[in-house]
Amino acid sequence: MTHSQLVAIIKRLVAMVETTDAEVQVRRFEREGQERCLVSYDPSTETFELTESDTRQSYQFDDIDLVAMEIYELLQG
Repeated sequence: MTHSQLVAIIKRLVAMVETTDAEVQVRRFEREGQERCLVSYDPSTETFELTESDTRQSYQFDDIDLVAMEIYELLQG
């Protein structure tokens, strides 16, 4: 059985949320060494911002599940 990529994504997002640092947390998500997106979490607003690497389009999320699904889709494509 292979490990779930979605679980790994959620664990990284949870780590961003649970940090005690008040600064914005940023993570890169890559596939085969190529950056697919950049995700930041702002603890003051409790929101995620996802920026697609190819198009530079940004999206805001206030739900960890929704941002995880979007990251998963970008990593699959």
